[in-house]
Amino acid sequence: MSGLLTSSIARKVVMALSGIFLVFFLGQHFVINITSVIAPNTFNSWSHFMGYNPLVQYLLQPILIAGVVVHFAMGIALEIQNTRARTVKYAKYKGSANASWISRNMIITGLVVLAFLGLHMYDFWIHEMAYKYIEANPEDPTRYYEETVEKFEPLVRTVIYVASFGLLALHLLHGFASSFQTMGINNKYSPAIQTFTKIYAIGIPLGFAFIAIYHHLNPITH
Repeated sequence: MSGLLTSSIARKVVMALSGIFLVFFLGQHFVINITSVIAPNTFNSWSHFMGYNPLVQYLLQPILIAGVVVHFAMGIALEIQNTRARTVKYAKYKGSANASWISRNMIITGLVVLAFLGLHMYDFWIHEMAYKYIEANPEDPTRYYEETVEKFEPLVRTVIYVASFGLLALHLLHGFASSFQTMGINNKYSPAIQTFTKIYAIGIPLGFAFIAIYHHLNPITH
């Protein structure tokens, strides 16, 4: 029993740390992407830097991918462990009186976000790898803005992205705050942390949704 408890705690800590890492990467990603709305030339410059800088490509990118894999692997492992350990069901379940809908469905929102990440990687990362390493195209520091806008021309893709950002917000609303609790951060700064995580959890996905809708409504005309 002690070994199981230790394992469970360790998995929660790893999931919390990887989650916090991914959340702040999400913020950095948003800062770059919002420039595609307000300063396309800056967006091209920053995207080119991220796409060709060796430190980003060969160190930070593998760390990011590892963070995604570890976070979702720990989440799925904990869900399976909790399901197996739940041998006695509640005699009477009172819905959100016991837990919020978001906390009860973190695995569902998490899996949807994971599926969205697959689509996002197909749209951008795989395209980038093919452009640089398979097709062996020359560097073009001005291509990123146009490629991004073109991705959001189809209404279906834009709707999928916006809906996924909505589910990401739900996932972050519970997960971001819970990560700090898992790390044992419970002091006079806790209310401020809770407020910050709520604003971040809603604001960043809402910002991404705005970017998708903006580019859909403002296609490039040739």
